[in-house]
Amino acid sequence: MNRGRPRSAGADVDDGPGRVLAVAIAGDVAIAACKFGAAALTGSSAMLAEGVHSLADIGNELLLAYGQRRGRRAIDQWHPFGYGKATYVWSLLVALSVFCVGGGITLHGGLVGLTTHPVTLSQPWWNYGVLAVAAAFEAWSLVVTRQELGRHRRPGESLWHAAQRNMDVLVYTVFVGDCAALVGLVVAALGVGLSHAFASRFFDPAAAILIGVVMIASAALLVRKSVGLLVGESMAGDQLALLRKIIAADPAVESVGHLQTMQLGSARMLLTAAVRFQRRLSLDEVEQAIARLEHAIRAPFPTIEHLYLESGALKQAAHAASAVARQAAPPA
Repeated sequence: MNRGRPRSAGADVDDGPGRVLAVAIAGDVAIAACKFGAAALTGSSAMLAEGVHSLADIGNELLLAYGQRRGRRAIDQWHPFGYGKATYVWSLLVALSVFCVGGGITLHGGLVGLTTHPVTLSQPWWNYGVLAVAAAFEAWSLVVTRQELGRHRRPGESLWHAAQRNMDVLVYTVFVGDCAALVGLVVAALGVGLSHAFASRFFDPAAAILIGVVMIASAALLVRKSVGLLVGESMAGDQLALLRKIIAADPAVESVGHLQTMQLGSARMLLTAAVRFQRRLSLDEVEQAIARLEHAIRAPFPTIEHLYLESGALKQAAHAASAVARQAAPPA
């Protein structure tokens, strides 16, 4: 017999990821305008690549915002577990966009600049100013993202490990994008600086190629995360161990069998557990034990929206009660 009490898909919606996304979009709009302006003034391939990088980030963040909105739709008869996984679909499209559009175009532009039409930079100081402004905006976005990750960060845990463990693909995508953007800015600064220092036309397009490689590497990380969540990623092992400990601690529980969890969205989790209750318990006592377990589980794990406890003992009690009722019923 299964016992489930799913909550509304819109319950306890966290505005933290939305704030992270809004800050990222605002920063990238300002950064893209500055980068394209500097590229037009100086002819820098690296700055043009960085402008494409920021433009791709804006488009991707808008796709993520749309995916987040779709994922928050209420549960209906066609989607009884909600639409939370829609966010993962759109994050996968974002990753493919970063790989194909951002990385591909940037690599192509750098290769063309390196092999066919290398350009000598003019007024490179514009590039330095724009890169400094862009770094400030990206750092601002990264600080906001770190604050959001820090809310779920465990004592002694590295920020990167916290991001890998975080089930909110929106926050993860912005975090990876911010890190890639800062690396790209450093590469662009080196390309412009070396071209200026050595009066060479090749360092700048070479930097554009490296920026394309950085974008492709970040896209690979996003694809890996999105696919893992889309196909049904489980809770971490230590969280499963804690769940098992909570269930086993109830005096009505005799043993705990399998525990199965699946991520249904950024803050939505499905849990099924095979529990054997004490055989001496009545049906009402088992029902009371299940209610206690639901409360005990959801206290430390509020993201578990769908909770199903399956018990062989409960089935046996239900069958026994049904048999007694049939025997007591007068013949037709």
